[in-house]
Amino acid sequence: MSQQTMSLLRECIPVCTVLSDENRHKILKLLFDNGAMNVNQLTEQLHLSRPAVSHHLKIMLQANVVTVEQIGKERFYSISMRQELAKLKALVNSMESDCLKS
Repeated sequence: MSQQTMSLLRECIPVCTVLSDENRHKILKLLFDNGAMNVNQLTEQLHLSRPAVSHHLKIMLQANVVTVEQIGKERFYSISMRQELAKLKALVNSMESDCLKS
């Protein structure tokens, strides 16, 4: 496997971590369907505690899968995957290129 592919693979670990969890899938779906939501709104829709939802959102923020906007005392989360999707596409293209050389 090429150095470029290995580098891209390492860059994609955070987004892959996000995508590997069923609860984070549910959060992504809610944000996709409803737009920006706060922790309370997400908690109401999920069978998770508020601390659990906050934990998942922290992981998603660190992976650049969601963004947060402070409005008054509330923090609203929304999907923001453009950069991460570009990394995943680059990884797939690089892996495809490596495989076709073999």
